[in-house]
Amino acid sequence: MSSNPFADLGLCDTLVSSLAKLGFEEPTPIQTKAIPELIQGRDVLGQAATGTGKTAAFSLPLIQRYCLDQKPGKPKILILTPTRELCIQVSEAVNSFGKDSNIVVLPVYGGQEYSRQIRALNRGVHIVVATPGRALDHIKRGTLDLSDIQAVVLDEADEMLDMGFADELDAIFEALPAKRQTALFSATLPARISKIAENHLHDACHILIPKEKVPEGEQPKVKQTAYIVGKNHKTAALGRILDIESPKLAIVFARTRNEVDELAESLRGRGYSVEPLHGGLDQAQRDRVMKRARAEQVDVIVATDVAARGIDIDHLSHVINFGIPSSAETYIHRIGRTGRAGREGTAITILEPRESRLLKNIERITKRKISVLSVPTATDVHAKRLDLTRASLHELLVGDSDLGRYRSIVEILGDEFDIIDVAAAAIKLANEANWKDVSDVDLPEDLSWKKEHSSVDRRESFREDRRAKQRVLSPGMVRLFIGTGRDAGIRPQDLVGAIANEAGIPSKLIGAIDIADRFSLVEVDENVAQDVIYALRDAFIKGRQCIVRYDREGAPRDSERVPYHYKKSGGKEKRKNKAPKKAFK
Repeated sequence: MSSNPFADLGLCDTLVSSLAKLGFEEPTPIQTKAIPELIQGRDVLGQAATGTGKTAAFSLPLIQRYCLDQKPGKPKILILTPTRELCIQVSEAVNSFGKDSNIVVLPVYGGQEYSRQIRALNRGVHIVVATPGRALDHIKRGTLDLSDIQAVVLDEADEMLDMGFADELDAIFEALPAKRQTALFSATLPARISKIAENHLHDACHILIPKEKVPEGEQPKVKQTAYIVGKNHKTAALGRILDIESPKLAIVFARTRNEVDELAESLRGRGYSVEPLHGGLDQAQRDRVMKRARAEQVDVIVATDVAARGIDIDHLSHVINFGIPSSAETYIHRIGRTGRAGREGTAITILEPRESRLLKNIERITKRKISVLSVPTATDVHAKRLDLTRASLHELLVGDSDLGRYRSIVEILGDEFDIIDVAAAAIKLANEANWKDVSDVDLPEDLSWKKEHSSVDRRESFREDRRAKQRVLSPGMVRLFIGTGRDAGIRPQDLVGAIANEAGIPSKLIGAIDIADRFSLVEVDENVAQDVIYALRDAFIKGRQCIVRYDREGAPRDSERVPYHYKKSGGKEKRKNKAPKKAFK
């Protein structure tokens, strides 16, 4: 029996060798179940959370089945992703898997020049990874020939539908050969996904990887934070974070053996005592690492998940994820190495902007908020180092250390220089001797993750807002739109108070209230609606003015409705505003 778990799944020696070079040690659950089925040519419907290793699960078997020993030409495999960020990420991963086999992978997404993509397609490729919109553009132009496609993959299919790509997907499927292998991966399986699977998958194998449930009390009580930084600056950020945190002992978790070795070498160059720990070490080497760690002779252990199982060291103060873990279960297992037996601990995650959306998955499953912080600047690091030097000097001065042998040097220099300058020079020398300095250049802040987070928030807000607007109006009521909501701390009582006090109407004329993130919908009696609009236009709710108008789906048909107070005054009160239609503008 093969000793390599990836070979046991049916992968050929070439791909197994590539995975070994990349440092992959053990398949994830979705890989274990999906790879054998796809190698056999079956259609697969996979349900697994984002970040569980789906890319390797579908790309490795399809590369083996359709691309090995084939010259680049018309694409054999089409992989569809919802966003350009995921398109690039999947393309990079697939390229790394097939690099030793000379597999040509082309990412095709909006925002990049058509001419560059067309030239690459004309040169010949094996695999195209594309967003639906740009793929369909190329199909219509005749520059993406799907006649030789052997397999198609929909990655994050639910997100594609949420983003409105249903029509594009239908058009792409119509252009695909009828005889092909199809794989669909999705975090959820709503009715729309099930319909796509029913229409386009044949005799599909349904693979379900359930979300991890965290039992009460199992989450370690540790401080959890994250830093989002560009890929090229992650290692530098790790060094600065370690400098600021000054851990007693830290474990840095990396994905692969290669990454472990590279990080260990980099941190040694920064002056840390570092030991790598991964599956490439024999038992004697692992025992030596653990013996040194327990003897407090090591500052940092850099490890893979497989090698770090079962580690329990009393003075382990920090766990650092160098990238998002493959699952929430893995995350919980990692941070559980610290904060044990009532001790305090710190869990830190360093991730790229494109991985930021995965933080929400971990927060949702662990039910814990992870604070996103700014990477320490060079100034922060120098200040921390000086503080540590000051603490060391203080310890020497109040201790029983023998300073007599050094007094003569101070006395001699004191005759020539100011004693304060002598002390400052000594501190500088001590500080530079203890720390291998790094570049003073601050790491650039990549804000693209904020856009990614905001797009997720917008989609969630859109679903919530749509539910709010689906409420059926009560007879005799109309719905008003108020341009402030939950993000501003608005509560139902705030809206009731503002309407009743400013418009001077009884609260019994106010109906259902729905508060979304950025706006609120309030039902009021149709006879007082215009009064409320007039009254709230100049009013402040929670310290801010906001738009107030008829909601487009709940406006009265009679756009010239007479205000309540206007009718009460017998027509003598003049209207300051013209027709209520202006409220829509």
